[in-house]
Amino acid sequence: METMTHTEGRLGRLAGWSQRNRWLAVVLWVLTLAAITVASNSAGSSYHNDTSLPGTESQQVRDKFPENGATIQIVFPGTASVDAMLAEVRTLPHVKAVAKPVLSANGKTGYATVALDGGTSGDDVRKIIDTATKVDGVALGGDAVRAAQKSGGGASEGIGLLAALVILVFLFRSLLAAGLPVITAVFAVGSTLGVIVLVSHLVDIANYTAPLMMLVGLGVGVDYALLIFSRYRNEILDGHDRETAARRALDTAGRSVLFAGCTVMIALLGLLALGLGSLRGVALAVALTVLVTMIASITLLPALLSLFGKRIEKNIQRRKVKHGNAWRKLGEAVQRRPWAPLAVGLVALIGLSLPALGMRLGFADPGTDPAESTTRQAYDMLADGFGPGFNGPLIVVAENADPVAVQRKLTATPGVDHIRPQGPIVLVYPSTAPQDAATADLVKKLRTEVLPSLQGKFLVGGSVAAAADFASAVTDRLPLFILVVVGLSALLLMVVFRSILIPVKAALLNLLSIGASLGVITLVFSPTGPIEAFVPVMIFAIVFGLSMDYEVFLVSRMHEEYKRTGDARHAVTEGLAATGGVITAAAAIMIVVFGAFLLDPSRMLQQFGMGLAVAVLLDALVIRCLIVPAVMRLLGDRAWWLPKSMRRLPTVALEP
Repeated sequence: METMTHTEGRLGRLAGWSQRNRWLAVVLWVLTLAAITVASNSAGSSYHNDTSLPGTESQQVRDKFPENGATIQIVFPGTASVDAMLAEVRTLPHVKAVAKPVLSANGKTGYATVALDGGTSGDDVRKIIDTATKVDGVALGGDAVRAAQKSGGGASEGIGLLAALVILVFLFRSLLAAGLPVITAVFAVGSTLGVIVLVSHLVDIANYTAPLMMLVGLGVGVDYALLIFSRYRNEILDGHDRETAARRALDTAGRSVLFAGCTVMIALLGLLALGLGSLRGVALAVALTVLVTMIASITLLPALLSLFGKRIEKNIQRRKVKHGNAWRKLGEAVQRRPWAPLAVGLVALIGLSLPALGMRLGFADPGTDPAESTTRQAYDMLADGFGPGFNGPLIVVAENADPVAVQRKLTATPGVDHIRPQGPIVLVYPSTAPQDAATADLVKKLRTEVLPSLQGKFLVGGSVAAAADFASAVTDRLPLFILVVVGLSALLLMVVFRSILIPVKAALLNLLSIGASLGVITLVFSPTGPIEAFVPVMIFAIVFGLSMDYEVFLVSRMHEEYKRTGDARHAVTEGLAATGGVITAAAAIMIVVFGAFLLDPSRMLQQFGMGLAVAVLLDALVIRCLIVPAVMRLLGDRAWWLPKSMRRLPTVALEP
């Protein structure tokens, strides 16, 4: 047992500086946000999806036959008169050519391909859309159309923030107190978003990075500020003045926030181990978002507390109720019979994880767009007129082979609807849709059975083949990714808590929560198509980091009590009593922020939102409230055991 005395650390001194220079701190943040916003709006974004997969068959096909500019398909009913409309489209800016219309054999559907030059903007594409859709029944397809039709966003984020504010008001019974974490998060995310827009001109950053970083940034930004503010509130209730309370909050909860944020960043940067260009920019951008939210939580929040501290203190003193009795009772109940909640929790997590074993990965195409979108309508019309495989042909490249034998073999292959030779390549149209599992099976069959039986060298490319190659690349490199993320995070926990068993327990439980969230995604989204190929690894990185957040917040308070009393059972009960309410509130905020993205029309963002919301829900309610107290009770004093040979590890204290 140790006597606990509070020695002010660097974060406490930083809080003191922010308090003494509160107006300067706020003005610096306002100027930073304003300058970055103006600069980013002036420069505009230059997002680019790097889907290259060096060394794969699909990438070799793309390298041999690169796309020659963007194209748009104008799709129309077979009975429509489109000559005048196509003539008008030819006169529009940045239209290089409009090909002769092609009519399907059944006469249901026709299409004309529009070739664009390199200077086409979203407004130019929208002019083409407006011109073409003057004819009844016309729909348009192509990547340029999908990009032009995408919403500017903002609704999901706004709904999530509003819901988070409502939860905070219920928690603190004060609109002003509830607003401070939200304001802190908005400043952090707004500043980072502007930086990402500017950086997109220098490095490849995917076009889905902005909504994803807002998704994560708003969640962790509000959470980190909430955890510090909650500790500030408790210090006020313990009798400290406002300045001392803020410094003590930064010295305790602030350290936990920094450590938790570092674990999130490590998990995100672990994506670099996959070596996939499409994820590199996303990982760096979201990690930067977490970094800025940490900085805002330890610099802007203390300044705001100093500015509004008197009014907030009055509200706190008016409601001198310390939360925690219900959580204390729960902790005591779990520890009386630890095996039952442990078994229930593990069965639930394992059961939810099982569907993930059947997860099928792929890339989104217009077939998963909203039914009312013009790209989805064009996709369905082409499938109806030309067959379901028309929207995703496979590209077979043959070298030193007999073209007649190749064509005959491909035509006779089950699952092939028809083929179309085009010089050195053969377009293979499957009898199933691109999102169908049978199409992915056809790619594998062509590569491993059909083409190897012929003389020559063959490559199979196309969007379905690229999705298969991406999934294979991720699978091959996943062990290294997991080893890096889990290993580094566990090492950090070992150093902080001076324990072997706590990092092992945290890693195993975090993996279970990730598996459960991926299982739920599989259950919900698999009936309508594959899971986006990069969603599982992104969810792994983000959820593993966020799960470590709650592990740090809960176990650090248990550790604080254990050092103070030396009673392991009492430490578990008091740790849960002190943090159960705030962890639940923080989780509720993340759930509503993440869950709001289920309202977004993007299927990819819906998958991210559901996966993250489910993971946080399970982590906060099942793992932190049931499994962790049960495991800590069963471990007892052994939870804090560290072998003598490892006691020379550096010490990083979360408590001063």
